[in-house]
Amino acid sequence: MRVLIATDAWAPQVNGVVRTLTSLARCAPRVGMEIVFLSPEGFSSFPVPSYPGLHLAIPDSQEIARRIEAARPDAIHIATEGPIGHAVRAYCIRRQLPFTTSFTTKFPEYIAARFFVPATWSYGVLRRFHAAGRVTMASTASLVRELRGRGFRRLGLWTRGVDTDLFTPDRAAPLDLPRPIFLNVGRVAVEKNLKAFLSLDLPGSKVVIGAGPQLDELKARYPEAHFLGERHGADLAAHLAAADVFVFPSRTDTYGVVQLEALACGVPVAAFPVTGPRDVIGGHAVGVLDEDLRAACLGALTLSRAECRAFALGRSWEASARQFARNVARARIRRPIGSGIWASA
Repeated sequence: MRVLIATDAWAPQVNGVVRTLTSLARCAPRVGMEIVFLSPEGFSSFPVPSYPGLHLAIPDSQEIARRIEAARPDAIHIATEGPIGHAVRAYCIRRQLPFTTSFTTKFPEYIAARFFVPATWSYGVLRRFHAAGRVTMASTASLVRELRGRGFRRLGLWTRGVDTDLFTPDRAAPLDLPRPIFLNVGRVAVEKNLKAFLSLDLPGSKVVIGAGPQLDELKARYPEAHFLGERHGADLAAHLAAADVFVFPSRTDTYGVVQLEALACGVPVAAFPVTGPRDVIGGHAVGVLDEDLRAACLGALTLSRAECRAFALGRSWEASARQFARNVARARIRRPIGSGIWASA
């Protein structure tokens, strides 16, 4: 089955959506899939207001149609609700093609934090966007329940995985900092709630890896913290493995793949008991979830690094890819029956 995935999030962006999609593509052949991406590459773009490091594509409808028809997909999946996602959705609706979508980011909360637009308004827009799809995939059971409560229908589960060959305790970076090291990795932006971490009274060192619009502000406000910029691949894995606790203060992430990456490195997690951490950690002794984030950080220091690693070994990307394949199979497309003419299964 050849699956075309439309996404507004793509390299050089560094986020959970991009890591999820590239990991899915690597594992796809093992479960009988071939992934083709319709990404922002080749389109003009514009900077997102209040987020100068992030650009969105300006897709051309004719080029969107050309790329889809050249790919000859058996199924179409829309991974994001941006301009490319909307353009591919419009193409499918015009031609009465089935497609699937995924809900990966709580944009209503992000928009409310930046522009004070009520989240209920944004959820109404997203509900209409996803309603046209055969399946809307969500990464956790609690997110499925939350979306169902907000009026979303035809929901399916698509969990995430971790590359345990890359993320391993065996290759820790030599961080010459006072111990214990409390570390966060991710976008340095208001929706990540980093102030809740950086304002804590903790022993040892606080480390932040990542870039984003709040970086200069947080550097100035918390000069005692160590901001190491963006890290990728084996370098990121080595820095994760060097930490004593991974601190995840976000209250809006729908999953947080980086939690699994930290656990694969043998590093326990400290987080709030919200969607994402609650689903990843659950009742397992690999993290501490507490509304008192300081208590969670100190409690996580007592957990077994070996148990964290063992937990992550059971969360493979291949299992995630199989879930994805089952979901998109519910929206298969027949082969084209003429130039630019398609029929739904």
